[in-house]
Amino acid sequence: MEGIKIVELLSKKNLNKNHFVNGWIKTFRGNRFISINDGSTSKNLQCVIEYEKINETVLNKINTGASISIYGKLIESQGEGQKFEIKVDELKIIGESDPNNYPIQSKKHSLEFLREKAHLRIRTSTFSSVMRIRSSLAFAIHEFFQKKRFFYINTPIITGSDAEGAGEMFRVSTLNPISPILNNNKIDYSKDFFGKETSLTVSGQLEAESYALGLGEVYTFGPTFRAENSNTSRHLAEFWMIEPEMAFYNLEKNMDLAEEFIISILKKIVKNCSEDLVFLNNRQIKEDKNKPTQERNSMNLIEKINFIIKNKFKRVTYTEAFNILKKSSKNKKKKFKFLIENWGMDFQSEHERFLVEKHFKCPVIVFNYPLQIKSFYMRLNDDKKTVSAMDILFPGIGEIVGGSQREERLNILKKRMKKLNIEEKELWWYLELRKFGSVPHSGFGLGFERLVQFVTGMNNIRDVIPFPRTPQNADF
Repeated sequence: MEGIKIVELLSKKNLNKNHFVNGWIKTFRGNRFISINDGSTSKNLQCVIEYEKINETVLNKINTGASISIYGKLIESQGEGQKFEIKVDELKIIGESDPNNYPIQSKKHSLEFLREKAHLRIRTSTFSSVMRIRSSLAFAIHEFFQKKRFFYINTPIITGSDAEGAGEMFRVSTLNPISPILNNNKIDYSKDFFGKETSLTVSGQLEAESYALGLGEVYTFGPTFRAENSNTSRHLAEFWMIEPEMAFYNLEKNMDLAEEFIISILKKIVKNCSEDLVFLNNRQIKEDKNKPTQERNSMNLIEKINFIIKNKFKRVTYTEAFNILKKSSKNKKKKFKFLIENWGMDFQSEHERFLVEKHFKCPVIVFNYPLQIKSFYMRLNDDKKTVSAMDILFPGIGEIVGGSQREERLNILKKRMKKLNIEEKELWWYLELRKFGSVPHSGFGLGFERLVQFVTGMNNIRDVIPFPRTPQNADF
């Protein structure tokens, strides 16, 4: 049924005019005031009825969760809490809702409870705000790259290669799991659908590299999968990744692009999602008041976003960062849970956050990481100990972007793969790119849900994706 969106309705230009509006009932009080929302805004619309004029059968169906269509005049509200309201002339119930069984009642629900009702949690103010911001972020990402004349490519979801070399992949097979075809007591994948062992992708990077070495500048934005048995608030088994790849880019140019990219999309969100940001900011402030002092956020949500936009990113080498952390760890007032001991260790989130929040007090890019803690495809530096890798660190979460200049030299790439026991035959095509017109090239990856989490202030990554996939959880 056609009607005006509430977000469009709530302006003075529509005042004292009649309108059709559709939505879902949030509350019904005093047999007179119906609050509805249609998902277009965090603000509810108050609809005022004269219950004496409404059929009792219809009146009994005005329950939380029901969908309705109303027709009436938008007027200035006489009560508190809203500027405008609709004086209802006509009301129609579109879809009924049993008040005794509808799980999303007009009261505060825990986020854990709402995860069990993922098909209905979008009806809450918090999740509708999160998902509107998620949508705007996705649009801003495409807009940024399109304006820079990057080409959007779709890399395979089913792959025969492990881009990260971690082995945490979901297998894809049509073989009978109970009695698969065997050859010398091993599963014979030559008889499988693709004729070889295949998995769900952990990254579109390697395939994106091949397209960058022909189109120049490309980006992917698609689903990726990790079979990591982790139940933390930071991990998902299925998530979305943004991965640009650029020919003729060195590490410095790669860092320049990543910084520009992040600032650009955050500015867009501040401009286009102000209402939802204010709602989520107020929500975070209220929640912080109930936490112990040491667990409260040092900045509120809007301050945190502006912290990124308004501060130039500080760039330091891994070695510089290591020395800063090592020196800080000697201070009796500053104790890290994970000790800073040997050069070459991987920084933990607490180390990354210290660099951003305490030491530099601005976003930080750490680059030139030790060879042994980074992936095989990263370019070896002249010191033979480090690679041209970079991570961007944010307040509250630590690493949000990881990238590198890719190794374009065939002989060095082969040596690196051999040392890590990566079979050349599995990545023959990737190696072949270095044989025919190889060029310096770079790229980075940004976990989309990690970005949405930062922008919305949600503490658990499961609350920023519509239907989270985690260990022992594939409902919906």
